[in-house]
Parts: sequence; C-alpha cells; structure tokens
Amino acid sequence: METRNGPARFHLDGSGAGLLVLGHGAGGGTRSVDLLAARQAAHGAGFRVALVEQPWRVRGRKVAEPPPTLDIGWEDVLATLQGAPLVVGGRSAGARVACRTAAAVGAHAVLCLAFPLHPPGRPERSRLPELELVDVPLLVVQGDRDAFGVPPGATLVPGADHGFRVAKGLPGAGPQVREHVETWLRSL
Repeated sequence: METRNGPARFHLDGSGAGLLVLGHGAGGGTRSVDLLAARQAAHGAGFRVALVEQPWRVRGRKVAEPPPTLDIGWEDVLATLQGAPLVVGGRSAGARVACRTAAAVGAHAVLCLAFPLHPPGRPERSRLPELELVDVPLLVVQGDRDAFGVPPGATLVPGADHGFRVAKGLPGAGPQVREHVETWLRSL
C-alpha cells in the first residue's frame, strides 16, 4: 500500500472483530520470536493480526528513519485497517511508534514488546515519556536481561535479552510471550 513515505506492506490474517496491528523494530522484520508469539496469541484470543513492514524496510534500507517519519507511515497504514477493539503495538522501535501514535489512530490498547527504555548504557536518555503518552490499557513484555532497560511495570520474561533470546537452560521466550499477550488480549 502507498503511504506518504512510500510503499509499506502488511500481512493480515486470522478472524474476529478485534484487530492487533504490529510493527517491527529498527533492526529487523516481522519474523521475530516475539512478534510471531504475539500473532499466535492474538489468533488464540479471536483477533485478526496485521504485521506491518514500514516503508524504509520495503525500500531495502538497513537503518530506520527518524521517529516523525516512522509515525507518518504507520498512521497511513492504520488509516486503511479497521477492527474493534483496535490494539496497536510492536517490538522495540515499533513499540515506540505505537505509543506515540495510539491516540491519533484511535487505539483501544497498546502492546509493547522489548520497549527500548534507553540506548544501551545510556539510562539518562530515557524514553519513558513515550510510554507515559499511552492513556489506554498497556502491556509491556520485556526480557529481564534487556540492555535497553526494563520499563516500570513491565511483564518480565526471565533470562531474556532484547531479542528475547534466553539464557541456556531456561524456558524459551516465545511460549511465555504468547501466554502473557493472549491473557491480556482476552481481558480487553
């Protein structure tokens, strides 16, 4: 689909009246363990799911665009999708976009996976104000070893890092993310 920033793509599947729209992070696509677990959770809770690939990724760029540009592309995609309840979210940079635009797109809730609270080793550059913009139900699922920090009130995945890779000998992150997200979606 065409946005003001160029073409974006989304894959929509599942059934139900509710819609979960998920965006990827700055370093990857829509196939991360946490996004796929959230997609499965949404299907289990009776939601359709749209996995959105931002215009910069569609163009083949390796580096994300500045936040205002990301937000414009996201809002354009959301203008073509409908569902009630509408839940927006994503992983890392995609979670930040969802937080900043939740009110503008009329979201009923926001799902943040691996929200990057601050750049690694730079806690003074907090992005907490973006989370605080959200005035609808919010779920943050985070690895407890995330180098980007752990937001207050986050639901933790033990032993998981920013990419939801877990320390050896611990249960995989995917099933844990799925359980947390599905329980939360069913409560909306």
